[in-house]
Amino acid sequence: MYDFDKLTNRFNTESIKWNVEEDELPMWIADMDFDAAPCIKDAILERLNKPCFGYNLVPDEWYDAYINFWDRNYNFKIEKDWLMFSTGVVPTISSAVRRLTKPAEKVVVLTPVYNIFFNSIYNNGRYILECPLEYKNGTYTIDFDDLENKLSDPQTTLMILCNPHNPIGKIWSKSELAKIGRLCKMHDVTIISDEIHCSLTDPEKTYIPFASVNNVCRDISVTCISPTKAFSIPGLQTSAVFVPNKALRNKVYRGLNNDEIAEPNTFAVPVTIAAFTKGEDWLNEVRKYIYENKKIVYDFIGKKLYSCNAILQDSTYLMWIDVSNVCNDSKGLCDFIRAQTGLILTPGVEYGSKGEGFVRMNVATQRNRVIDGLNRFYEAISLFIKNKWEGFLF
Repeated sequence: MYDFDKLTNRFNTESIKWNVEEDELPMWIADMDFDAAPCIKDAILERLNKPCFGYNLVPDEWYDAYINFWDRNYNFKIEKDWLMFSTGVVPTISSAVRRLTKPAEKVVVLTPVYNIFFNSIYNNGRYILECPLEYKNGTYTIDFDDLENKLSDPQTTLMILCNPHNPIGKIWSKSELAKIGRLCKMHDVTIISDEIHCSLTDPEKTYIPFASVNNVCRDISVTCISPTKAFSIPGLQTSAVFVPNKALRNKVYRGLNNDEIAEPNTFAVPVTIAAFTKGEDWLNEVRKYIYENKKIVYDFIGKKLYSCNAILQDSTYLMWIDVSNVCNDSKGLCDFIRAQTGLILTPGVEYGSKGEGFVRMNVATQRNRVIDGLNRFYEAISLFIKNKWEGFLF
């Protein structure tokens, strides 16, 4: 029904991802290469036929779209009073950090984790407290003893959770989320849960909203959601935040308004309504397509690159690849790969110190490009190993 194999030409479109040389292949930033769902383009065209682009309200249909989508897909009823519009998940997180913490206080993150969390913390004069995930036999788990130790620090007042987790693609279980909530409540720590990747789970898989787990998780949490990642519309700058706890919600609301990120642009509301009310068929098909791409990566690396390991995951289109047997300098390796083959990946060190020895690969692109990228990856890794053994490197 949808042609995800159709090659899109994104050169000369002011795309951050495709601001590269013609022979380069960008598989780094979390940005799909697929055409947006037809219903989203129709919504934009319909709005264009009303050619006055003034200030915009948030109508009831916007609230209903979020509420019904989460109820249908995740068995969780968001109440209208909890919901607030925001221009993006990252601006919301930065705003909430400013409102919910004081300068020099500490914010806990489970690393490796989405690198922009670091910016939202450091740039606002707070300190990051990394709680490294335990990596063993190709899987990640939470070190809850270490987490409790970090949360019990008197200067720790906030934790930012990635659910599902970027870059490892893990869906946190209900028991894991409940334990995080219990420990945060015990130590009077608020949770910001970034759930922007929630709709990009593998087929037959689903995520659990942090606030849905129990009353404790609900009452201590601020949850950031958006259609942008799942529906290939990050440039349209539309998101939402829901906060069940009224006192907490008032703080977040004041932050959004003081920071001037609570007013939608002309297209932000109609594309959100279209995505959540008419886009599920497209979404389910793109999830299947991405899943097949991921299986190709697992198979290719498993058969041809014994020195590397693609971490098994249940969500996102961002493959997390263990290259520690090749090199622990992920930035140096990514620079080498790009210089030799034109393939652009993200070095794992960007996601915290525990990301060294890993690279991140975006496979939300046409299958021919995925195969091209894997061949380039194989060529570069083979050459890197050859040069290393022959003494040309290090």
